[in-house]
Amino acid sequence: MLIEIPSLLTEDQAAAMLGRLQAARWIDGRVTAGYQAQRVKNNAQLAEDDPLGRELSDTVLRALERCDLFMSAALPLKVYPPMFNRYAEGQAFGTHVDTAVRRLPGTPVRVRSDLSATIFLSPPDGYDGGELVVEDSYGAHAVKLPPGHMVLYPGGSLHDVRPVTAGVRYGCFFWIQSMVRDDADRTILFDLDTNIQSLARAAPDRPEIVQLTGVYHNLLRRWAET
Repeated sequence: MLIEIPSLLTEDQAAAMLGRLQAARWIDGRVTAGYQAQRVKNNAQLAEDDPLGRELSDTVLRALERCDLFMSAALPLKVYPPMFNRYAEGQAFGTHVDTAVRRLPGTPVRVRSDLSATIFLSPPDGYDGGELVVEDSYGAHAVKLPPGHMVLYPGGSLHDVRPVTAGVRYGCFFWIQSMVRDDADRTILFDLDTNIQSLARAAPDRPEIVQLTGVYHNLLRRWAET
């Protein structure tokens, strides 16, 4: 399931982040890549202990907490602290699969990467190339969104970032461990929740809404890990 979440960050928030990231200290992005990904990863990122990165990460986490669409789609149990990357001209990230389990540095906490997330921070017309391409059973899907918009996709999917041929692409990336491990089960719950909400807006007094809500929560009760 690939889901676009528009305006997770406001235009002003995204622009402010971009301005600060343009003056940041960047390191080789391969420091957080696994063995296979290191061979195809060519970008820069903020160090995980960079004070600016931690400040901006907190802003993203607060935005996620307020986003009903994210909560419905991801059903988050744990969120790996958001990080920030930079692709200059000629840089790319070849086809890879994200590491299945990531440990928070300096802690025993582990996060299973059920979902991967990318927030775009650069205006699409500010760079050429740089599309995020996610593969699934229906083919390859190229994603290039306005600043502040986010895309969620299965962490186990093959994906890549196409070469930037002009300009610079800035973004935020992180992983989510969902209460519901299986992507197909999350999709069922997301579709059910979306339709319950639509029905509630159109006909709030329909008794079926309560019954369908019960079905949703009984499925969540069956599948959720807490």
